[in-house]
Amino acid sequence: MNNIRFNKVLPVAIFLLTFFGCTSLEEDVLDESLTGTGQAEVVSGSIAPVYGLLRQVWLHTVNFGLQEVASDEAILPYRGGTDWYDGGKFIAVHQHLMTPSNSLVGDSWTYITLCLSRAVIAEERLRPEAEKGNQQAQAALYEMIAMNAYLNMLALDNWGLVFKKERSDQVSVILRRQEAIDYIEGKLLSVVDVMGNDNGPGRLNKDAVSGLLARLYLNAAVYRDPYGTPNFKKEDMDKVIQYTSNVISGSHSLSAEYFDLFSDDNHTNSELIFALDQRGVLETEHSRWAYWPISGDQVPRPEFPSTRGTDAVAATPDFFQNWVDAYGSVDPADADARFFMENTIIPEELKDLTGVTPENDSEHYYCIEAEKFEIDRGILRGIIWGPRKDAGGKILTCDDGTVRIYPVINKRTSGANIRYVDHNLNVDFTEQGSLHNTGYRFSKYQFSHTATNCCSYSSVDVVLIRLGEMYLMRAEAKLRNGDNAGVLADVNTLRTSRTARPSQTPEALTSIDLDVLFRETGFELYWEGLRRTYQIRFGKYEDSWTGKTDSDVHKRLFPIPQKAIDGASSEKGFLVQNEGY
Repeated sequence: MNNIRFNKVLPVAIFLLTFFGCTSLEEDVLDESLTGTGQAEVVSGSIAPVYGLLRQVWLHTVNFGLQEVASDEAILPYRGGTDWYDGGKFIAVHQHLMTPSNSLVGDSWTYITLCLSRAVIAEERLRPEAEKGNQQAQAALYEMIAMNAYLNMLALDNWGLVFKKERSDQVSVILRRQEAIDYIEGKLLSVVDVMGNDNGPGRLNKDAVSGLLARLYLNAAVYRDPYGTPNFKKEDMDKVIQYTSNVISGSHSLSAEYFDLFSDDNHTNSELIFALDQRGVLETEHSRWAYWPISGDQVPRPEFPSTRGTDAVAATPDFFQNWVDAYGSVDPADADARFFMENTIIPEELKDLTGVTPENDSEHYYCIEAEKFEIDRGILRGIIWGPRKDAGGKILTCDDGTVRIYPVINKRTSGANIRYVDHNLNVDFTEQGSLHNTGYRFSKYQFSHTATNCCSYSSVDVVLIRLGEMYLMRAEAKLRNGDNAGVLADVNTLRTSRTARPSQTPEALTSIDLDVLFRETGFELYWEGLRRTYQIRFGKYEDSWTGKTDSDVHKRLFPIPQKAIDGASSEKGFLVQNEGY
């Protein structure tokens, strides 16, 4: 197993204690680096455990992976028969054949509910301080109320339920459908007009809450009737337009360079509204969102030879076909700046690899300073280039000490027939389609210059809510309200805003319908953990795609983990399994 092992005992124990009854729970306060002094200590000491754990919620092998692999965007086969099987959890989720014992679903449940329990406790600690007139505590209390709503919305999205719980000594009340919407809406509305935008994207703020309200109203038809055909009400769409417009007319602006949104120093990018802060504040930074899909033979940061990928997730051929359908004979790399950014500049005289093999290519390299080497971004195809190590594990260098960049050798799957890493389109669950090199790869997040190993110490914030999504949500609401001109204006504003590489700036659309808008959301928001929700809302989730034929509408919701149902068995009827499981 290539990923980190988590302590699963503590999360389950805390969940059971905090959600099923009155306790004398003494929770560990983690991430003390946010703890301040004096009056502020109760504030940072309350919110740091919540923000710190949110990173686990969105880890690649937790909710981020769950959202990606369940959709038509990403696939994770049993790589080479040696890697990433992990009990079959990724394959089952991709095929929509998961059971209540699936640990990808279970880990997502555990960390969402554990983080939610911490938010409830934080509210408890902050409320009396706020009532004493502590303004910092008051502001932090608003954040935790919003965090409670955000986490409950994740639970509603995944399992069709929310936990109504105001104090840690209460037994939660399980709400579904309209009652669940009302509960989340009430929490968000209670803080949206009293919060500010002064703390940056690493903290929940007024614009983030507006964005969450827009998401809630946009998905309300699905939440009310999770297995039926969504009935999008005009009053809901009007509210989506209202709250997205509030954000769009505010201080945020679209990023001219699309990939700056996912690079070092993106914390100050004006498009970010809410993100996992990875500036070293909590000392729990990860680079998993960059590491997970790229080749295990690649060394993305040659100044740190132990950096690498892991050959896990690939883009499905179906997802790539959307780009082909949109741009026809024009390669999507030429047509759309969001698809690809070339960073590895190979000299012309080296590009032709005819007759060049790993056995005879010792002089087929170029030189570059280690700190200046960058892998390409976007969706990677074909043979990749990167540093090479000698037999002792040292990076090969040129005479002036710079790094040699070669075609990357496929050491994981080549066997006796040594060859280069060549990412091809045909990834699936067959033996040949599961080889380590198969599938085009997501390289949306930069492999950070501060990441010293495979997986940790990234300085790239992980994007959770951004301005681009606001334009797309407003466009969808306008389309469902029949305002086609308004839809085109919003979508084209977004498309034509990526002007940093003018030859790749996508052209404005001349017409649009729901299918084109859905395709556009995929182009803009891929690898951000949102695809599954969009597929359900647009009626695409029961379609067939690579490795998946199941069309059962009940799979729109995940099963409630059996361990949670067993843990709550003393409270008869507290947790009822979702239909279809």
